[in-house]
Amino acid sequence: MIRTRFAPSPTGYLHIGGARTALFSWAYARKHGGQFVLRIEDTDLDRSTQQSVQAILDGMAWLGLDYDEGPYYQMQRIARYHEIAERLLQEGLAYRCYASKEELDLLREQQRAAGLKPRYDGRWRDSKQTPPVGVKPVIRLKNPSDGHVVFEDLIKGKITVANNELDDLVLIRSDGTPTYNFGVVVDDLDMNISHVIRGDDHVNNTPRQINILKALGAPVPQYAHVPMILGADGERLSKRHGAVSVLHYREEGYLPKAFVNYLARLGWSHGDEEIFSVDQLVEWFDLTAINRSPAKFNPEKLRWLNQHYLKNENDSHLAQLVKPFLEKDNCPMRDEDYLLQVIQLLKERVSTVSELADAAVYFFRPLEPSHELKAQFFNQEAKPLLLALIDKLDALEVWNRESIHEAIKNTATAFNVKLPKIAMPLRVAVTGEAQTPSIDAILALLGKNEVLARMKQQINQFQD
Repeated sequence: MIRTRFAPSPTGYLHIGGARTALFSWAYARKHGGQFVLRIEDTDLDRSTQQSVQAILDGMAWLGLDYDEGPYYQMQRIARYHEIAERLLQEGLAYRCYASKEELDLLREQQRAAGLKPRYDGRWRDSKQTPPVGVKPVIRLKNPSDGHVVFEDLIKGKITVANNELDDLVLIRSDGTPTYNFGVVVDDLDMNISHVIRGDDHVNNTPRQINILKALGAPVPQYAHVPMILGADGERLSKRHGAVSVLHYREEGYLPKAFVNYLARLGWSHGDEEIFSVDQLVEWFDLTAINRSPAKFNPEKLRWLNQHYLKNENDSHLAQLVKPFLEKDNCPMRDEDYLLQVIQLLKERVSTVSELADAAVYFFRPLEPSHELKAQFFNQEAKPLLLALIDKLDALEVWNRESIHEAIKNTATAFNVKLPKIAMPLRVAVTGEAQTPSIDAILALLGKNEVLARMKQQINQFQD
């Protein structure tokens, strides 16, 4: 059975690169009827936090990446790593190294000065020395000194590394915690992981991990190293490019289905398809379709995709998503039907749920126009137009778009002005904004009493 895993370190949030790795691993397992395992690699005691663990779990849940097993925590498996290390010691495939940090720092300095690649020199590998008193050793693997590690990367192709390029890596640190390379191997072995899909920043670790597996006489999983994600400028992805927490995008009002769609297209494609469902992704997903070159993160493309999904989203679902934003902005809620009508009027004009909420505020509470808008539209020419319009609107027996439009049009005709001369100051007075949907639609939805109250409130600020 195909079994994949996502194994983040809880030293920060779930970022875009990690989320994409999780998505590809999840999609591959789902495509082949396999299983997807979540593992938390929390052995970096100084930097791992429960807050980061929760951010990872919340990010996975938001993206809909359900896992069949886990989360497993490495710190709960310490005894298992020691058991395997002890076995390697007994079989002569590993050894205790008592070299101090100062010794190793000096060794590296000397190697650099000689123009050599810094690496451990194996001084305790076959040493007969008496171990120094009071020194806690590390446990190192006896890496093969000749031959090559050869593996077929499912994305990059055949990779060959000479064993003499690899030194005897540490398996267990002096504090008893496993190193990344050792913990990963034991976990992948115990959890029967068949396919390791991860970022290509790990490709240099793979030969080391294969040698540990061979020392254990264990099967070697298939590896697929996904190229990194760059910013649109070709530089390494950073916060200024949008490389923030996945949950930041949830807070900004992106839809998870749009975000997953965009993540999938970062380095993977199915023909020319740009927009597809999660089910289609699972049906189409293939590791051979992952590009070998780095992907580029484009926030504008993500916004465009989110806008597409937003336009096609169920209004009732959007209402549930937008409510928390409106409540946070001190907007008193009205009935559900009113909110649905607001959403229908605005959803074509925005790209995110947060933008939808921002655009909807004036439907729930009056907004004071800026000084600039008042200076531009609240003038002596506009005041008599709006005073006359107040009378016409007040006299309407039927309050709908058609009757409102007719009242505005008749007022403009009576004063011999074009519609914008009255529509713009009206819009600013009622909404506090200069860019909105059709003003007659807004007035119809706000209701007669609210519209007249806002107009009368603002007319006092017009210049005489």
